[in-house]
Amino acid sequence: MNLLDLSVMLAYLAGMPLLAVLLSGKQSSTSAYLEGGHDLPWWALCLSMVATETSTLTVISVPGVAFGNGMVFVGLALGYLLGRAIVAWKFLPLYSSGRMLSAYDYLGQRFGARMQRVASATFLGTRVLAEAVRLFAGMLPLTAMLAATHMAVPHMVLLTTVVGITLFYTLCGGLRAVVWSDAIQFCLYLGGSAICAALLMHGLPAGSFSTLQHAGKFALFAHASTPFSSAFTPIAAIGGGTLMTLASHGTDQLMVQRVLAARSLKEARMALMGSAVGVTALFFLLSGVGILLWLYHGQVPLQETGLSSPDAIFPDYIVHGLPAGLRGLMVAAILAATMGSLSSTLSAMTAATVGDFSALCTKLGRLLSLSPLGLARAFTVFWSVILVGCSLLFAQGSQSAVLLGFSIAACGYGPMLGTFLAGMAIPSARATELIPAFCLTVPLVLLAMATVRPAGHPLAFPWLILTGILLLFFFATSLRLARGLFSRSARNSDA
Repeated sequence: MNLLDLSVMLAYLAGMPLLAVLLSGKQSSTSAYLEGGHDLPWWALCLSMVATETSTLTVISVPGVAFGNGMVFVGLALGYLLGRAIVAWKFLPLYSSGRMLSAYDYLGQRFGARMQRVASATFLGTRVLAEAVRLFAGMLPLTAMLAATHMAVPHMVLLTTVVGITLFYTLCGGLRAVVWSDAIQFCLYLGGSAICAALLMHGLPAGSFSTLQHAGKFALFAHASTPFSSAFTPIAAIGGGTLMTLASHGTDQLMVQRVLAARSLKEARMALMGSAVGVTALFFLLSGVGILLWLYHGQVPLQETGLSSPDAIFPDYIVHGLPAGLRGLMVAAILAATMGSLSSTLSAMTAATVGDFSALCTKLGRLLSLSPLGLARAFTVFWSVILVGCSLLFAQGSQSAVLLGFSIAACGYGPMLGTFLAGMAIPSARATELIPAFCLTVPLVLLAMATVRPAGHPLAFPWLILTGILLLFFFATSLRLARGLFSRSARNSDA
């Protein structure tokens, strides 16, 4: 990495946080800090949503998947589009009907404060683990890329630098700084991916696109012999992508925080549906880079490229195939993906803590002599320390521990979505059945994830989400029937 690359990276690391803070203005209240003042434009919220669901692993993994399997991530985006449409017209009115700080306020209104706290605690626990894994795993390719350019940066130094910069602008500007920085960062890695695609297309021999077509690289879906182990078959991509989006954008505070910050229900819907276009465009570009890299490597399978894994395909091209300056820009873009998801996580976890555990926070604020805004900022710092600590624990563990972290993080989606659906569609649903059903379902989904191996492969995430929903309804229904039988038996004995 030469001086020009380093200058580009340092300019980004110094300039982006300052620009985000300047755009955000002064944060004078907890509402402004966590809700953005409800005056952010829909298009900025839209870009922030896409940046939030994108991590370093997304940017480097999608080209690797496309290298071997074609445009299957674009097929998955079709499920994302359908899921967002359902969320926009069925879930968002629930959040717009009253002033809510957290997605789980709805569960509190519908089932009581205990259900709200259980759901929020599940979000906080799984989000800590998921983001810690993302943070640890996201630093690995960055560390390797810097080392390959003779700029060795210790993993710990890179991790704390990224978290420190992200924490700075999140504390100073609150949700507004998070949203504006997300928008800037999304444009950076979208533009960087477009430049890479253009460079790879330059000078392609005649007939290259026919070669891609005959090799099946334009296929939107995979045809697996074991459909339960693939997320890219038609039913898994569209059905599973829909379920995934219903859970992530309809019930997860990480995404719901953005629609709660919109000026109106109409703008919330515009932001949500616009994010479907944004994520499809990103998947299309990154998948395009992947299939073009297949041509770049001479149309050979991964094993013949000399690279160890599909995730090494794109970083290898960035380090060895891009000219000076652009190389630094793409490293900055990958840093941007990590910082975007991290800042959103810190803001969402702070909002959930303050909003869903208000009584505890009030007592804590009095004990520490902190204002509500000061306490919210203290929780932002607290969660950043927890994330760094958990990330370093993963660094001391094994690969199986990392996979376990991803598994636990995914376990909450099915039962969480099932609880929201019960509240929306079943008037007679009660917390006395749903809370124990929820607590039973989460570990059972984890058990299924760890033990169920169709044809020797892990169960694909769409089926895990569906399993969680079905188990929740099964347990809740069983508890209701058991309670009814017990009550009937008690009445008969009294008679």
